[in-house]
Amino acid sequence: MQAHEVLLASHEGNTESLCTAFAYDNDHIRSLALHGLLKNNALTDEQVRSAEVDPSRLVRHRLAQLGAVEPRINLSVLLHDVDFAVAETAAWSLGERVDVTPEEFALLLEGGAHHDHAIVRESCIAALGAIGDPRAVPVILEGCNDKPAVRRRAILALAPFDGPEVTAALEKALLDRDWQVRQAAEDLLAIEKEL
Repeated sequence: MQAHEVLLASHEGNTESLCTAFAYDNDHIRSLALHGLLKNNALTDEQVRSAEVDPSRLVRHRLAQLGAVEPRINLSVLLHDVDFAVAETAAWSLGERVDVTPEEFALLLEGGAHHDHAIVRESCIAALGAIGDPRAVPVILEGCNDKPAVRRRAILALAPFDGPEVTAALEKALLDRDWQVRQAAEDLLAIEKEL
């Protein structure tokens, strides 16, 4: 089976072909089939569970992307994935969801503070900012002292929050070594003054 055949099956709503493709030995084909099945409202719980443990990071990464719109996808599992790109995308998808469970929120807090990969910490912090729950503020503030990319994201994640500790972090960031961190802090402080 070729990629163009899977895309055509998805476009035409040929769910039988998509199910066949999802069982294919090529991970690119399985990834395309996974997306097609969801697009055509034909993705089963069994297929979701299978994709969560697929040996290919490509399939698990696609599943993490789809988790932004499909609540049956257990992003908590994917946030623990051994591949940092899968974990990073799972965190992003949690930030896109309308609601997160207490377990998912706790995992974002943990990931934002302690994940081994900076890109995952960055994505968790971004998701926490998007969610806007004040309980995330300590982790986001901690991120303001991380690597440059994480610091930039942490400053932006402070946008929905206020309070003296937030203002202090923004003012401190005005002196950051990274110009993008300084710019983000300057922009947020300007908005704060206008409110």
